[in-house]
Amino acid sequence: MEAMPERAGILTFSTNELPERDRVPVWREVFGRSISKLDLELVSNDPLLCESSIRALPDVTIWSSLISGAVTAKRTSSHLADGDDNFVLNIIRRGRLSVTQRDREVIPDEGAAFLWSNAEKGTLRQLETSDFVSVALSRRLLEGVVRNVDNVFMRPIPASTEALRLLRTYIDVLLGASAPTSPELLALSAAHMGDLAVLAIGATRGEEEVARNGGLRAARLQAVKSDILANLTQADLNIEHVAARHRVSPRYVRDLFNADGTTFGDFVREQRLRKVYRLLCDPMERRRSIGEIALTCGFGDISHFNHSFRRRFGETPSDARERAIRNPANQSIELS
Repeated sequence: MEAMPERAGILTFSTNELPERDRVPVWREVFGRSISKLDLELVSNDPLLCESSIRALPDVTIWSSLISGAVTAKRTSSHLADGDDNFVLNIIRRGRLSVTQRDREVIPDEGAAFLWSNAEKGTLRQLETSDFVSVALSRRLLEGVVRNVDNVFMRPIPASTEALRLLRTYIDVLLGASAPTSPELLALSAAHMGDLAVLAIGATRGEEEVARNGGLRAARLQAVKSDILANLTQADLNIEHVAARHRVSPRYVRDLFNADGTTFGDFVREQRLRKVYRLLCDPMERRRSIGEIALTCGFGDISHFNHSFRRRFGETPSDARERAIRNPANQSIELS
């Protein structure tokens, strides 16, 4: 299926390189039939522009889509014959949608979400270019753990909902370049996503505690780690600032890392050392001194940096750089 090549477990689909007359038919046949389970119609005369990334996990499929202009997507009586009765949690990143199903209409705000049922006919009207992410959840996953699941679909879920906010972060990781690839981690990721979706939609009392101890904590840890990586070069990066940004206590962040088998400080140091090591092996960074590289990666004490580097990699920073110069084809050691 050339329209949907695979990259590290992630399928990509784009109409942009197709002839204009073929874009809607190909979307319907490739993406609409197998992924979104919808039909598509153009509202204007503008050509269809669609780019999507898809990842399938146990009991969960996620895809992000950027679709240009005004379009209408429908699930009709003929679609219901496919027997798919799963739910789809749709999260609006940007744009405007008007969604109708079972005489209910939702016009979600940016960042908000709504639950759609594949067991029902329905219409999604995209009023302008929109960027959204969808999470297909098996009915089996939701029944019994969500209060009155057939009654809560097509109800807006505010963007401020904590579980939804963390789910968005988790999705970005799973569709990104650093996404896990092992079957064990993918199965665990699927379970955590299910937990977060259940919390966002509305868990039963017993399952809510289970979900909070599983997917919510995992997503919070992932969000904290992403925050650290984004601010790694700041010398004053500390647990108090990170905790405040995520509206939790420093003790809670410490507990998250302890449960992960490490500490906040160890994680920060490890990521800074990895960054320094990569830069020392980069031919484009040869003119920069080792001390300058260490400082820009967040190390404020060069003596402490040198000691930490040697203990971590079994060689001095100078040795690492010289080895990379002598053998550019094998510039790095295993960073595990």
